[in-house]
Amino acid sequence: MKLKWSGVAVLTVFAGAVHAQSSVTLYGAVDAGLFYQSTSASSFAPTAKDNGHVFGYKDAGIYSSFWGIKGAEDIGGGYKVNFRLQGVFNSGTGKLGLADTTGGTAVFNQQTTVGISGPFGSFDAGRQFIPMIYAMADTDVRGAQYFGSILTAWLGLNQVAGWSGTNTNVPLGALYDSNALVYQSPKFYGTSVGLEYAPGGVPGQIQGGTRESAVLKYSNYGLNLSAVYYNAHDTNLAAATPTGLDNNRFYYLGAKYTFHGVSVSASYGIGKNPSNTSLADYEMISGGLGYQFNPFFKITSGFYYLKDRNNSANHSSEYAVGAEYSLSKRTTVYAQVGYVANRGAMNQTITYGQPVAPGVSTTATMIGLRHSF
Repeated sequence: MKLKWSGVAVLTVFAGAVHAQSSVTLYGAVDAGLFYQSTSASSFAPTAKDNGHVFGYKDAGIYSSFWGIKGAEDIGGGYKVNFRLQGVFNSGTGKLGLADTTGGTAVFNQQTTVGISGPFGSFDAGRQFIPMIYAMADTDVRGAQYFGSILTAWLGLNQVAGWSGTNTNVPLGALYDSNALVYQSPKFYGTSVGLEYAPGGVPGQIQGGTRESAVLKYSNYGLNLSAVYYNAHDTNLAAATPTGLDNNRFYYLGAKYTFHGVSVSASYGIGKNPSNTSLADYEMISGGLGYQFNPFFKITSGFYYLKDRNNSANHSSEYAVGAEYSLSKRTTVYAQVGYVANRGAMNQTITYGQPVAPGVSTTATMIGLRHSF
């Protein structure tokens, strides 16, 4: 009898030790507020008309509302097996986020990955944010927010290049890639490398639908530097038969420096269709300035200029300022204002998801609350 109970005790302790090596976490954020814009449009189409001002509830003032499940298993020797499932939702309507397919939605449209991490860095497979967008966020004082930032400027390039906003398969660069294999190196004296390859899986066409990218980053002594190269085949042609056409290339160089609470940033990017530059060849320039008054309160500002290198009449300038106050570690209140001057065919937006008619200037403002869990 004593032997029996001893065996049960040993098994109980062993099971507890094994369980302690694994973890699963539910996490996310809800971000919403009141939004006003002096002009608006029904779509990103080049023929879209100005519908006048818009006022209402809006999701995603700083970043999207999202939820996810992540987990890790410690397999010893400093190695872990990881998974992550993460998707966007609209807190105002309950709708799920966009997928690669035009008009489609997905429960986990941002990340569905499994991978391994350890002393070598990390390797993840599946749909995911690609290294490019982290590099851009790290070198933008506005942090690639959904309102007036390097993210909305980059989306502006995609809108004028023909992206309809009804899928996540954009013609210049990428925010997410499906079926992606991503390696992230550890830092070495502040320097790290991110590499991506996404096979297309198209029968008889080895380059059909493929994507590849490389990112070099440096982060030390308050200085962030980023260099991005992205290239893709058959981008934004979901309805067509993939042919392996090399039609999406994006370059980016960015820097941000922070000293005693003051942050400054600058960047330069080019997005083009390498198979036919007459269809798409755009330039993006940004600058930013911010100040962290204390651990709870900061103000950030940014300037974002877009130019069509094929037609000098097409250009736009955007200005954005935001203030954020942390009520706690998980809750932030914010106020933001932005102005964009579009010329020619440009339709750069101030905030993600709220179209502006081509050639129309507009002002927008938003106050909101973001809570993480």
